[in-house]
Amino acid sequence: MQKVCLVTGGSAGIGLAVLQRFLADGFRVFNLDLHTSDQGEFILCDVSKSDQVTAAVDEIIAKAGRIDVVVSNAGIHLSANIEETSEAQFEQLMSINVNGAYYLLKAVLPFMRIQQGGSIVLIGSDQSLVGKSNSFAYNLSKSALASMAKTTALDYAKYGIRANAVCPGTIETPLYHQAIDRYCTRSGADKNAVHKEEASLQPLGRIGQPEEVASLVAFIASDEAAFITGSLQVIDGGYTAQ
Repeated sequence: MQKVCLVTGGSAGIGLAVLQRFLADGFRVFNLDLHTSDQGEFILCDVSKSDQVTAAVDEIIAKAGRIDVVVSNAGIHLSANIEETSEAQFEQLMSINVNGAYYLLKAVLPFMRIQQGGSIVLIGSDQSLVGKSNSFAYNLSKSALASMAKTTALDYAKYGIRANAVCPGTIETPLYHQAIDRYCTRSGADKNAVHKEEASLQPLGRIGQPEEVASLVAFIASDEAAFITGSLQVIDGGYTAQ
């Protein structure tokens, strides 16, 4: 039977790379996103709305009969300290980054329990492990996802369900370029100079690529990683080892 993978935010960046990797590996892949895509099977879904997430999961079960891998990737970024973060910004970021993952897992886990198996991968960040300046809300959200992976792993191990977080560092995605563009607009800095500076901050001396993250996600979700659960898998060019 063909295995089924669900990816949120699979239309761009890391999510798209993950979607493409699982398609290449022979999975039937469903993409829950607000931005349409012709890759995989697209379902329009706002992950910050619990009813939409539940309906999307029900649709996948109706079509495919199972969900083997869930990759919770949808998220937004905000560069701001706590005083600069408005209540509206905070609520929006948390509703997508944290609530979206919560709604997804809550909808999927009953089916995985019936299956007696499944692999959940939450896309965290190097900020799941360390703090960064001007990143109050985003850092908080990624720390929450690390906790979600650990507690879900413990609660559902008896059902053969694994949960892990893959924690990328600086990866060249549309989200990365948007953050750099916003910084340059505010500061007047040159984008090429900022990009080179970001690369120099990584011990390996470069920015990571979405396909590299997708390779790690595919491994963690696979049977080759059957004894790995509740872990935070860092892929950051050595940044958090400093």
